[in-house]
Amino acid sequence: MVYKMELADITEIGLDEVRFGPGTIPFDKLHGNGNDFMLIDEIRSELVSESMKAAFAVRCCRRNFGVGADGVLFLVKSDRSDIGMRLFQPDGSEAEMCGNGIRCLAKYAWSAGYVGERFSVETLAGIIPVEVREVEGTFWARVEMGTPHFDRPSIPALGEGEVVMEAIGDAVVSAVNTGVPHAVIIVDDLDVSLMEIAAPIRHCSLFPLGTNVNLVKVGSTLEIRTFERGVEGETFSCGTGAVASAAVARRLGLIGEEVLVETKGGPLIIYFEGEEAFMEGPAVTVFSGQLSEEYQRSLWQEL
Repeated sequence: MVYKMELADITEIGLDEVRFGPGTIPFDKLHGNGNDFMLIDEIRSELVSESMKAAFAVRCCRRNFGVGADGVLFLVKSDRSDIGMRLFQPDGSEAEMCGNGIRCLAKYAWSAGYVGERFSVETLAGIIPVEVREVEGTFWARVEMGTPHFDRPSIPALGEGEVVMEAIGDAVVSAVNTGVPHAVIIVDDLDVSLMEIAAPIRHCSLFPLGTNVNLVKVGSTLEIRTFERGVEGETFSCGTGAVASAAVARRLGLIGEEVLVETKGGPLIIYFEGEEAFMEGPAVTVFSGQLSEEYQRSLWQEL
């Protein structure tokens, strides 16, 4: 159904009626190894109302009609940590955690002076300690990713026992939660149709909340391709996917305590201390900008 308004009617709409907030909305665009995000700073005030965050992400993440991103990060206050992170994905769902996203959030927060070199971030997956530094103009973050969980209730996955080398259709799948659920498939060749392999597993009834899917080629490094739940497609990099792939490869005895994970967007260093996983990688600020009043009106009219 199409609703039409006369130009005079549109110009009479006050900005305080636009449900994404009054005035223009400032934002930053960042990426971690090509996994890109639009970041909204809500430390001082809420710029996008709670009821509209999901719709805001759906529209702004569109590559041709919006800013274009793999998700929208909201930097928020936290009563339990130094800062808080929320991530809304292109399908409007809110993700529990994102490895590349948290590095991007950390870069912005550190550059803005909100945090020092060591701080913690509250996420839906828990409190995440982060350490940042800048070496020769390159920002680098070390993120404590916690203990990967292989038990089915934590993934979550139905049934009993661990999901390790279990057949799902034509694929042999292992599953783990590294902040979000991940399915990992060890392959000999990455030059395949990721969508064809991943889609049935992402929606498999074994995973009641769905899952991300990673294809992993094991050598002196781990080469991976990741299909992300919420994005519903392949991304250039996935931090939690890199950790999941390393955790599964380690559990299968294919790697040791440290490994270089090569994503399509660049390398990440993953290592383990006991059962705790750590991720190190870069983040880059692409540009800063603001959503125009015109664009915000178009968002409002679409709803």
